[in-house]
Amino acid sequence: MGQLISQIDRKQRGGKSAACLVAAVVAISLTAGAEPLQPATEAAFNRYVQQSEQRMQQDLQLGSFLWIDTLPSLQHGDVFPRLQRGEVVTQRLETLDGATSIVVPGGLIHHWIGAVFIPGTTLKHTLTLLQDYDQHYRIYSPGVVQSRLIQRNGDDFKIFLRLRQKKVVTVILDSEYDVRYVHLDAMRATSRSYSVRVNEVENAGQSDEHVRPTGEGNGYLWRLNSYWHFWERDGGVYVQLEAISLSRDIPDGLGWLIRPFVTSIPRESLVFTLNCTRKALEKIP
Repeated sequence: MGQLISQIDRKQRGGKSAACLVAAVVAISLTAGAEPLQPATEAAFNRYVQQSEQRMQQDLQLGSFLWIDTLPSLQHGDVFPRLQRGEVVTQRLETLDGATSIVVPGGLIHHWIGAVFIPGTTLKHTLTLLQDYDQHYRIYSPGVVQSRLIQRNGDDFKIFLRLRQKKVVTVILDSEYDVRYVHLDAMRATSRSYSVRVNEVENAGQSDEHVRPTGEGNGYLWRLNSYWHFWERDGGVYVQLEAISLSRDIPDGLGWLIRPFVTSIPRESLVFTLNCTRKALEKIP
């Protein structure tokens, strides 16, 4: 038995050492050799967004308000019970240009969609919560460190968020967004949010804190567009979030190692956001 325990212990230590080595390589790679956002990269992202928004508009015109309602019957039958149990259901998406992937030189596009069901709440409560941007740092902590409303004009908002991302390394980002809400009817609404600027913050919270210029830095996040759908039905509200973001490309030769880390962050952020929204709405009497 003692020999077996020793063998297991050595394997565990070996596994931890390998994990630490991978984490170190990823951290070094993500913080080294940074390049500024190039016009060609931004243009490709804008093209991707345009094509994606055309698909979204077509879905609405065809009556497909929620992504989950477009799933094949077998998959649809599996998803709804999961939503009723409080799970966040997600799927990775890719918008094609015809039958071809859209090439993004120097960058990576991350495209995810997810949904959650919040029983017992209303569309009014949901929108009131989402539009209370001064409190987002409470609702979405620790992912949002600071938040404030800059300006409101009816259903149009300009907001500021200081974001915190932690995956091997901790990144602080100052960002501003233009947000617009649209009420389709008494039970349905949408919103879309476009990042106006995203800036990396170095030495956040310290005396030498400073914000790097837009498009410069390590490229953890260059752009972020979010598209929300809200539908009050079945005794609660279905909340759907579709997010399209842009980050730097992975250094040559390290894709096999770093890609799982880089590509997992957008999904985890989406799940975190939907879970926080659900938990906050469940507290409202």
